[in-house]
Amino acid sequence: MTNVAYADFEAQKKCNEPRVVEIENGYIRLANELYEALIIADLTKNQAKVAHAICRKTYGFNKKTDRITDIQISELTNLPRQKVNKAKNELIAMKVIVKNGFKIGINKNISDWVMPNCHQNSDRLNPSPKQGQCHQNSDKTVTKTVTHSGCHQSNDSVTKTGTKSVTETVTAMSPKQGHTKDTITKDNKNNKTHSQLPLTSNRAKPERRKPNHLDCEAYLNAYNEIVGDRLPHAVEASNERKRKLKLLVESLVKPNLEGFQDYVTAFMERARPFHFGDNDRGWVATFDFLLNRKTLTKIREGTL
Repeated sequence: MTNVAYADFEAQKKCNEPRVVEIENGYIRLANELYEALIIADLTKNQAKVAHAICRKTYGFNKKTDRITDIQISELTNLPRQKVNKAKNELIAMKVIVKNGFKIGINKNISDWVMPNCHQNSDRLNPSPKQGQCHQNSDKTVTKTVTHSGCHQSNDSVTKTGTKSVTETVTAMSPKQGHTKDTITKDNKNNKTHSQLPLTSNRAKPERRKPNHLDCEAYLNAYNEIVGDRLPHAVEASNERKRKLKLLVESLVKPNLEGFQDYVTAFMERARPFHFGDNDRGWVATFDFLLNRKTLTKIREGTL
């Protein structure tokens, strides 16, 4: 038997060995009520994975909060970093996860958790019976409503009623004198009154320009992905942020998501340690700081 064959045999032997979990190898001290709340919570598969991974990275080391990077969660959950970041921001918005500066952890005050009322996505974990009632067949609902409203009249009845009413109305309003070619003289043709002239021109009206709506969530996710763990992530898409973001994007060379990504990347490359918290105040640059037009001007002029 060669050395290669022997090595392969040892590797195969290790793979076939059963894995037995022992408490001596480590365990997590987690309140039963908190763990049951995570089980009952209506989370997506990715959200549930990220929430349990954060429990492992905090309570597994006897900590309530800790600075956990997306890469660490990605390695633990086998999820791409982008999906980890998206699920984490969703959990923060739902108040399942609390954020204190650069540290995150599970929110022990489970009464603050905000769960969606009705799930429309198919990747939810075990929806409750109440949620299942929200998924009604729209075709059945419409059919039932129309049937009970009594709107299905026969074609014959509609034709007869409409013909009779229209005929009587036209007959009553029309003059007794018939409109023939003999009654319309050449003078009458030329002497048209102003009421007979067309009131509108034949020119087509210009179409209204539809406003371009920005997908603020896409811009927030792009920003969070670029800054990574070096700057605080943006979660809330407030009306003020939407207004400032729209003005900023219109000022970019590429007024779209790609241009915004280039702008954030340029900031991360040219920012000084001061912008990342290396100062006496502990101040760090945020998403709102980049929405400032002065920041864009400084980056363009190289005076950041």
